[in-house]
This record gives sequence, C-alpha cells and structure tokens, in this order.
Amino acid sequence: MHKRRFVDDYLHLGHRRRLVNTLRTKGIQDKTVLDAMSSVPRHWFVEQPFEAIAYEDRALPIAASQTISQPYTVAFQTSLLRPAPRLKTLEVGTGSGYQAAVLGKLGMRVFTLERQEQLYAKTRKMLAAHRFGSIRCFLQDGYRGLPAYGPYDRILVTAGAPQVPETLLEQLTIGGVLVIPVGTGKQEMLRITRVGESDLQTERMGPARFVPFAEGIVKTKKTRGVLR
Repeated sequence: MHKRRFVDDYLHLGHRRRLVNTLRTKGIQDKTVLDAMSSVPRHWFVEQPFEAIAYEDRALPIAASQTISQPYTVAFQTSLLRPAPRLKTLEVGTGSGYQAAVLGKLGMRVFTLERQEQLYAKTRKMLAAHRFGSIRCFLQDGYRGLPAYGPYDRILVTAGAPQVPETLLEQLTIGGVLVIPVGTGKQEMLRITRVGESDLQTERMGPARFVPFAEGIVKTKKTRGVLR
C-alpha cells in the first residue's frame, strides 16, 4: 500500500473558498470561524475515495463506522462555543480530527477524546504530523471527560447524548460554555453556560442529528498469526 501524500494546492484553496461562501449563505457569520475553516484542508481528513467530494457540505464516512461531520455542523457548533484564543477546550469525539484542527486554528488549547482506538491511533498521528495548533489526543471514554486536565473554558460534544452528562458539567469553569446535541430519536443542540457555582443557563439552538454518544473504549481487534 502506497503512503498517502498530503497535498494542499490552489485548487483545494479554491474549493475551500467556495465552501466558506456556502457556509456564509447558510447563516454562519463568525469571521474567525470561517477563516479557520478556510485554512484547514478537509480533504486530508476524509478517506481517500472521498477526497474529490471533501468540500461538499455533507457528512462522509470514515473508519470505525463513524462519520466526519458536515462542514456546516462544524461551523455552527464552533460558533456556538464563542471561540477565542487560549481557551482551554475539551472536545468529546475526535473522529477524523477535522473539528479539533479547526479549534486549533482558532488558537484554542484543545484536549480531544476518542473512544475508538482505531480512530485515535490514526488521527493522533495525523494531527501530530501537521501544524494545526495546540491539540492533545487521548484514548478515553467521553462520558468521563478528562478531569485531570480540567476545568475547561469550553466543552464541545460531537455525538448525541440522551441527556447532558453531569461529569462534563462538573468540568466546566464558571463562565464556561458546553455545546452538546441531546435527545433520543429527535436531538436538539444545547448551549449551556455555567453562570455560577451551581447555576447553569441553557439555550436551545435548534434541531441536531448526530451519531449516538456511546460509553466505553473500543479496542482495535488484533489478528493472531497462523502458522502454515
């Protein structure tokens, strides 16, 4: 199998400009978010057979039966975070690493969790090989969060939870923001701001559609050698 070449040229830049224009027409107005997305080569984060359609505004399949989110979804969730440089940010659900790269380009300090060992190993290597900012990857059950490095100014969940995990709320600073899709069947995007030690403000930001937020860690299956 030949090694994948990570090329980013003027053609790809043109595709990203068109994508950003599409996102703008769909209501994304945060210039910092649009600028970050215009600088992250999404075609690096999709599986090779899908590179030609990497800049269409649609979700695409990746390894471990997961998906890379639709660009509009990435832009929308990122805008809801109220991003700013140096904010300590916990991402639950690394997936392809595309969302983490966008957060990194915004200057945020990203701690990203992935429960699928297959995705974690691949994505960690790719993010380390390219300069997207301060991003640290962990193989971790997202329901537990990452308390050892908390608390966090921002928490972003990229899977639909049946309810908001209390463990994540406990890791949110006062003034911090949690963005999470919630619901079984129909999901709703929530933005939760901790306004006091025990006070939370919840905003309902519209319908959402994400893969389910699952618990536990999924280890990569190893094939044992067979003597012939």
